[in-house]
Amino acid sequence: MTDDSPNHWVLTFVCADKPGIVHDVSGAIVAAHGNITESQQFASVDTDRFFMRLQVQSSASRDDFEAALEPVAEKFGMTWNLDNVGRPVRTLILATKAGHCVNDLLFRQRADQLPIEIPLILANHPNLGSLAEFYGVPFESLPIVDTASKAAFEKRVLDAVDELDIELIVLARYMQIISPELCAALEGRAINIHHSFLPGFKGANPYKQAHARGVKLIGATAHFVTSDLDEGPIIEQNVVRVDHAQSPQQLVAIGQDEESRTLTQAVKWFAEKRVLLDGARTIIFR
Repeated sequence: MTDDSPNHWVLTFVCADKPGIVHDVSGAIVAAHGNITESQQFASVDTDRFFMRLQVQSSASRDDFEAALEPVAEKFGMTWNLDNVGRPVRTLILATKAGHCVNDLLFRQRADQLPIEIPLILANHPNLGSLAEFYGVPFESLPIVDTASKAAFEKRVLDAVDELDIELIVLARYMQIISPELCAALEGRAINIHHSFLPGFKGANPYKQAHARGVKLIGATAHFVTSDLDEGPIIEQNVVRVDHAQSPQQLVAIGQDEESRTLTQAVKWFAEKRVLLDGARTIIFR
């Protein structure tokens, strides 16, 4: 059975690398009356795994398309996903006080530059409530002052994920350490943004520390959240050259721009199904 108008699918899969994968997948797509509009693949010599992302136009229904793909997926032991190209990914934003990353995500989502929908912003301070209101996005603030309130906040995160069918969690300068339990529950679907300097500065006022040390590059890293703090698989990184002429306040502004740009790019790639995990690193099909 076919529909009158073609569907535009995005298909991603990962499996052990062996001969015949592309041949058999292409055959299944032909059987599903599909036309490949975009194709990218990568064979990892480190893990001996094969990664592929395709966009396919087909008049077949989802059931018929999946039925054509399932024998191939079973033959090669694939982990695979089929979705509609451009479908907005339901995204929960976690925040604290800083608004630059949140604002960039909200603006680009409203401008149809980011294929996500945001049913909730959850923060541990009320500062960004007016920003969320401006964009018409629900906002909740739950203070974290001790172990019990932190546990309550993380429970609210998990409840929101279930209640709102959340597919992606974005830590948009959410300045709290995530518990190992929450990290495990959100594995592979939570993205954090971290200010990355050379050398790295920890603690309060990292940009002030960078200015005092006369750094020449500042930047940002977007990565998946893991229980190893700021060491999850990297999705995107950017740096910008600076010099002695910039004040600490100017470094903050430059750094915030890089953080916003880097996080938004990582979210966009994730939402477009362009990010696949290969152990401790990522495969990015740009």
